[in-house]
Amino acid sequence: MPTVLFLITLVATFLSRKVEGKLKDTFEEREFRIRDAVLLIASIGVMVTVIVFIPQMALMALFLFSYSMLLFMFTYIFSDFSETATGFFCCLIITASFLAGVFAQTAYVPDMLGNYGPAIFFGMAAAAILALFYEQRRASKKERWYLAILPPALFICLYAFFSRTPIWFPYLLDLYGAIFAVLIILYIGSLFTWKTTLFFAAGLTVVDIFLVLVTGSMVSAAKSVAGLRLPVLIGVPIVPLIANEGALYFMSLGLGDFFFAGLLAIQTWKKFGRKPAILSLVAMSVSFFVFEAFLLTYGPTAFPGTVMIICGWLPILLWKTLASRKTAQTENEKSGKIEENSGLTE
Repeated sequence: MPTVLFLITLVATFLSRKVEGKLKDTFEEREFRIRDAVLLIASIGVMVTVIVFIPQMALMALFLFSYSMLLFMFTYIFSDFSETATGFFCCLIITASFLAGVFAQTAYVPDMLGNYGPAIFFGMAAAAILALFYEQRRASKKERWYLAILPPALFICLYAFFSRTPIWFPYLLDLYGAIFAVLIILYIGSLFTWKTTLFFAAGLTVVDIFLVLVTGSMVSAAKSVAGLRLPVLIGVPIVPLIANEGALYFMSLGLGDFFFAGLLAIQTWKKFGRKPAILSLVAMSVSFFVFEAFLLTYGPTAFPGTVMIICGWLPILLWKTLASRKTAQTENEKSGKIEENSGLTE
């Protein structure tokens, strides 16, 4: 899991440098203020607390709608890509839809859905082929809504037909979990500043400690949502492998923790540069590894992920802050000596 945390946040950090300008133009250069950060922290706390009381079907509909809109929005914003990229995108949808249609004919899919699965997925492949042919005649290369519809439609269909099959967990669940983790980091991370990030990091860590160790609401919410097999977390086998009656033990980490680590890395890059940002990702992953090794050995089974992450980030922040102050002080001293020598010369 520390390796997965590092790789996903590293990808999101590098992608943020390429997409941040377009996202800011889309959001009209809006940025979070302290008040917005407070509202976000409060919303997270309230949602985690009440999520166990929301009916399962309503909870499923809410998450599927949110994820679908996220996929549609990102695809639409960046759908003005080149002809080559468009061809690759359509071929990817065609291949995924075709393979899903083939698997839908197997015993993996429940009997009541098996008759519809192949037709739906092959129909999606045909729609992607039509979009590809249409692109050859289309003169304008602006945003394409018909391309943006394909990813969320494929996601909903895959969830509907495979969510209770071995294909979904852990393969498709982790794949979509990684995709949504990156998209959430890019989407919300572009709205933060260094000041609001510091406030948000401190506030969210306190709230996370309270919800996990005091009330236990975070654990209950995670179990409630995980039971629906929604991509709200990423699960990987514990290494070395631990099996019980042929089943492997998995370690899970919520997408919120990936967002937290990605946000800290992106803002560290903006403040101090690329190398400190990458070093902070390494430090956060190592800290996560140390905490998880201790927890797997001695317990407890649930612990705030924000604490594990921020304990790796704070030493890098402290080091760079002190180094920046020392550099600024040295430059001021040099500037003062130059002015003094200049005065003596005159």
